[in-house]
Formats: sequence, structure tokens, C-alpha cells
Amino acid sequence: MYDAPFLVVAEPHDDHTLTLTFATSEKRQFDATPLLDTPAFASLRDLDTFARVKVVYGSLEWPGERDLAHDMLYARSTPMPVSEAA
Repeated sequence: MYDAPFLVVAEPHDDHTLTLTFATSEKRQFDATPLLDTPAFASLRDLDTFARVKVVYGSLEWPGERDLAHDMLYARSTPMPVSEAA
């Protein structure tokens, strides 16, 4: 199993994507829209709630104990081009 790096920064955007910065300094883009149709993450449709994301122990957490693990985030995100990641 791949050991994904821990997350250090998460920047939420109004299109329900996140720019993620991992401990390796790599920046990746994560699209959270598929999660919004699930009962556990439906409250994140509200952009104010979505924007309250925080990094906790290298993973993501929102109010209401909604969280996503760093390895899943890494696996399901896409690398950002260096010009966008700077």
C-alpha cells in the first residue's frame, strides 16, 4: 500500500474544489462535488460550511465530524501544473 504524504494546507474554492498542499510541498486539486450527493457530506453543499474546512492531523475535517483521510485525498486528487501551483 502506498504511503501518501500528510496534508498541510487546504484552500477551499467556490466550485467545491480544494487546492491541497501536502508535506512534500506538492499541490494537488481535489473535486469534492461527488461527495455532496452522499448523506454524510450533503451539508457541504453550503459554501460557508464547505469553507470551514481545516487540516487536522494531516487530513481534512469539517464541522460535524466530517473528515477525509490524507491517503484518499492524495489518491483522488490531480497534480496541479507548476505554473498554477506556485
